[in-house]
Amino acid sequence: MNNDNQTPWQQIDFTLLFFVFLLMCISTVAIYSAQASLPGDLKNFNFAGRQLTWYFIGAFVLSLTLVIDFDRFKQLSWYLYGFGVSLLILLAIMPEYIGSYQIAPVTNGAKSWFVLPGLGSVQPSEFMKIFLIITIASTSVNHHEKHQTKTIQTDLILLAKIFGIASLPLLIVMAQPDLGTAMVFTAIVISITLVSGVRWRLLSLLSLLGVAGISAFVFIFFKFPAFFKEHLLDDYQLARFYGWLAPEEYADAGYQATKAILAIGSGKLEGKGYSDGTVYFPEAHTDFIFAVIGEEFGFIGASVTISIFFLLVYRMIHTALESNESFGSYLCAGVIGMLTFQVFQNIGMTIRILPITGIPLPFVSYGGSALLTYMIAVGLVLNVRSRTKTYMFE
Repeated sequence: MNNDNQTPWQQIDFTLLFFVFLLMCISTVAIYSAQASLPGDLKNFNFAGRQLTWYFIGAFVLSLTLVIDFDRFKQLSWYLYGFGVSLLILLAIMPEYIGSYQIAPVTNGAKSWFVLPGLGSVQPSEFMKIFLIITIASTSVNHHEKHQTKTIQTDLILLAKIFGIASLPLLIVMAQPDLGTAMVFTAIVISITLVSGVRWRLLSLLSLLGVAGISAFVFIFFKFPAFFKEHLLDDYQLARFYGWLAPEEYADAGYQATKAILAIGSGKLEGKGYSDGTVYFPEAHTDFIFAVIGEEFGFIGASVTISIFFLLVYRMIHTALESNESFGSYLCAGVIGMLTFQVFQNIGMTIRILPITGIPLPFVSYGGSALLTYMIAVGLVLNVRSRTKTYMFE
């Protein structure tokens, strides 16, 4: 006896959805509190209400993702990839202004958004994360179907395909420049590659090369700062690194991180109380929302938030392991890698153990494009779960 006769709606993982619901509640409450400290007209903008609206839109998109036939994603993968890359290229060549209308603004040194009338800001690189996951997962499955016998040569071919797929959007995003999103793309690639069946000796070699590359990056940063500034990073990105390493010397660049760590520290165990935060920092409702949680709800509130993320990812891992199809497992791996890295990086930069990269906290930070991306990602995992056959005598 199996679950073949059940519809996707009958096999919904309500536990996973419950964790998303909890994060929605945390997001709305934290954003509502954070917006009270924003300057000028921003204080009167209903960010919390807007976030709830995006959640409702996201729920609709999640439902669509759930009911789409599972194999359809494989068939559409290259079309989705081409669409995503086309949007990134269009953004790159788009002038900042068309007439008097600012359609592609440069914010914090990066041109990463379209501003569309009636819709507001749309960030194509967010949706490219999903397209990248689907395309790499589909390509990996097709590769294994074509090469039934695994050799080092077939593994190298698969790696070349994966890196080739990722390289184009990665280079475009780096040119914006948006280092944070490029790092998320890299996390997606690594996550799917780890479960793609490539032999571990080859992966170990790649890991050593990665460590060597990071070491060279750090060496150049400290020994040849002029070269670093001229060829590798823009001024505002360098300022973020210096602000992270020496916030006292680079007060402007390290202002956000310094204020965030002060806010979290002042929250102590139980927090100052809802809406009783006293430490001001400009991007509290977006990239530094975790600092608001830490200040107002203390160590307990911050720990609860992290625990919900842990349970969410654990549930996704469970789905990946139970999937009957490699494509489903690869999709879950990509989503897990994307979310886990973003949570780790965002909280890490908030407590100043990592540099500021502008990566939002999934499901919690304010932002429409990012939230829709996460909801689509959850929809993909739920789709995998609903297509997983379970047997009474397994």
